[in-house]
Parts: sequence; C-alpha cells; structure tokens
Amino acid sequence: MQIQGEKTGKPVFEIHTWEDLSPFSSIAKIVTLLIMVVRIVLISIVLISILNVMMMSVYERIGEIGTIASIGTPPSKILALFLTEGLSLGFFSAIAGNIIGIAILLIISKAKLNFTFGMMEISLAPQIPMTEVVFALIIVVVISALASLQPALKASKMEPVDALRHI
Repeated sequence: MQIQGEKTGKPVFEIHTWEDLSPFSSIAKIVTLLIMVVRIVLISIVLISILNVMMMSVYERIGEIGTIASIGTPPSKILALFLTEGLSLGFFSAIAGNIIGIAILLIISKAKLNFTFGMMEISLAPQIPMTEVVFALIIVVVISALASLQPALKASKMEPVDALRHI
C-alpha cells in the first residue's frame, strides 16, 4: 500500500510484511518447528518413562494386589490406587522439574553472560513465560494419567487367585 506525496509523486509511506523485510523469517519458522519437534520428543520420553515405572510397580506388587483383592477390595479401588500413584509421580516430578529449570534460568540471568555476534555485543538473559511453565505442568500430569491408565487397568483386572499364586 502506498500513499502518494502531494508534490513529489513518490510514496510517503510503504507497508511491508515481516517476510519481506527479514531474511531471517524462514529461520524463525524453522526454529519454531524445531521447538515443536523437541516438545513432542520430550512428551514421548515422559510417556514412556511413566509407563515403564508404573508397569514395574504393578509387576513388583502382584502379591500385594492379590492380597488386597482377596480381602474384598473392589477393582475400581485398585484402579484408583494406581492412577493416584501415577498422577502423583507426574505432578511432583513436574513441580521439581519446573523449580530446577527456573532456578537454572535465574542463575544464567544473574551471571550476565556476554558474547559478541558479528558487530553486536549481546547479553544473554533467558526468560520463560509463566504460561509455558503451567503448560508444561499440565502436559506432564495429563501424560502421567494416560501412561498410568494401562498398568492400573491391568492391576485392577487381576484375579486374586492368580495373583496370590505369583508369591
């Protein structure tokens, strides 16, 4: 869009998009894509880790599951026990990870790391929005619930006689 000047006939104002002005636009898009890929990989790691821990928890407690099932504990209660354990594991690990991550960012920010990039002197002061911290906490808790669902269902469907035979 151009607005013509009254006397010169040349445009007074010009409007350009970010893509027109910045040669780094494609690099910014690639970095955004890379961040999404890293998030997906991290979510997968959390999912597999929680699933592994919960499966081992079920396998190590087969005798205990058989005992509580044989004294009349309903399967829904056994399911709730293992789901609660998985959610607690995810929640407390997310809290600990967020606290450690924020502490590291604060240490780096206070250290005032300076470096030269071309002709510019840049000071490294990393920040993280609170929405990202809350988003990470929610994602880890949801993934923990999903990962602990299958082992919890397996534990709740065990027959007391078969589980007691495992002892």
